[in-house]
Amino acid sequence: MKIIILGAGQVGGTLAEHLANEQNDITVVDTDSDKLRVLQDRLDIGTVTGEASHPNTLLKAGAEDADMLVAVTNSDEINMMACQVAHTLFHTPTKISRVRSPQYLIYEQQLFNRENIPVDVIIGPEQLVTKNIQQLIANPGALQVLDFADGKVQLAAVRAYHDGPIVGQQLQSIRQHMPKVDTRVAAIFRRDRAILPHGDTVVEVGDEVFFIAARENIRTVMAEMRRIDKPYKRVMIAGGGNIGATLATNIERQYQVKIIEQSYERCRFLSERLKHALVLHGSATDPQLLAAENIEGTDVFCALTNNDESNIMMSMLAKRQGAKKVITLIANTAYADLVSDEIDIAISPQQITIGSLLTHVRRGDISNVHSLRRGAAEAIEVTAHGDSRSSRVVGRRLDEIKLPEGVTIGAIVRGKEVLIAHSHIVVETDDHVILFLVDRNMIKAVEKLFAVGFGFFS
Repeated sequence: MKIIILGAGQVGGTLAEHLANEQNDITVVDTDSDKLRVLQDRLDIGTVTGEASHPNTLLKAGAEDADMLVAVTNSDEINMMACQVAHTLFHTPTKISRVRSPQYLIYEQQLFNRENIPVDVIIGPEQLVTKNIQQLIANPGALQVLDFADGKVQLAAVRAYHDGPIVGQQLQSIRQHMPKVDTRVAAIFRRDRAILPHGDTVVEVGDEVFFIAARENIRTVMAEMRRIDKPYKRVMIAGGGNIGATLATNIERQYQVKIIEQSYERCRFLSERLKHALVLHGSATDPQLLAAENIEGTDVFCALTNNDESNIMMSMLAKRQGAKKVITLIANTAYADLVSDEIDIAISPQQITIGSLLTHVRRGDISNVHSLRRGAAEAIEVTAHGDSRSSRVVGRRLDEIKLPEGVTIGAIVRGKEVLIAHSHIVVETDDHVILFLVDRNMIKAVEKLFAVGFGFFS
């Protein structure tokens, strides 16, 4: 596939790396030639220096025969205009744009269509990150919670602790503990090394366990892995920008919410917008302010400013002053690795955005892609098509499907029915199959496995 990526920032660069490794024809456009040179030194891609929305720049990038344009510059307006130019002058089939401003997203249906601004897919990073954080607040103790099949199925990651009922036991004993709940462990990461689980695999203290279950069973399964945390009540948010404000708006009716913001003008705006949350003018790096606002009684502290260093310092201070859990927005992945012992959960807006972008870029009928463990692993939802003659999966039992190395099937959603993966289940046409890839480089093999065509011979 020939893809033009506009913007060589963290999202554009990471997306280029993903797609170049999957043997696509990639060209990256940016005004910063140094950024492009760094990318070209380590990736087999083309680069063009220029303004992303200018017709001559897009022409140099190969827009005349491109299959897809992905606009992820730092400017909403440049991204939208680039899609307009690509549509009008070059008839680019698929146009994806990152749009951050809530003022545009409020009118998404009216604005973004072929008659007005011709964008096929809108990616709103702030909305994606906010949803991710809400899932973590709603599921105490989880490191990550991801939706599949419109929320019917969830994949959750938890850290196994000493007092977990399943710790020190084989995975096959989960069924004995929970005879009425069906679940499957998709993968275990032990000291940063992936382990593909089997029935006789023993869970150890410190393991990061990824399991899949129907939404209503997630908390029950979590209780098997570790002592389950009490439901959260008190949430403190540092940073009243788009993410912090949206999160406070979404959860202020369910939780006691305090939001700390340095800008007085922004505080006035937030106090008018929020109905129940308490808005505080100040800095979350001020230990006296945190103490005065009862940080030791806070269940979750969320550091959501646009500055990594500030977020890290706020989180470490809040944790040391008694916050039970800290969730920290960190764009720089190197920082996330450095502070993993000090911070409970590091949220990467880039990895969340990349997952959403890959959903629309990958070949095949893929409806969800989630990047895991800072991009090392992936979970995907793909729809099975064809029949037993034209497909390698349809009409076959799960134990008959030759999965690529490091790939496991976690569950199948058939209409409203959730089927946790067991060897006897037969895949049917239009099933939504949820797979876990320990190595994301196996995606091409997965796409080939689910491809339908007359050329297939079993």
